[in-house]
Amino acid sequence: MIRYIRSLAILLLFIAFSLTAISQPPPGDDPSQDGDPVSIGAGLLILLGIAGAYGAKKVYDARKRLK
Repeated sequence: MIRYIRSLAILLLFIAFSLTAISQPPPGDDPSQDGDPVSIGAGLLILLGIAGAYGAKKVYDARKRLK
């Protein structure tokens, strides 16, 4: 039952964050913008850091179970 509730909570958080990303208004024609590309490097680094930490924990848990 706890696993079901945890899965449901994660799903609801994912949906909530997705809806807030979708609900952003489209960008207008702002002449002050020179067409510079938007940097997504910081978000990508955060995502890779979290994925690395998750993978390291999985490896640590797997090696701990083998002992």
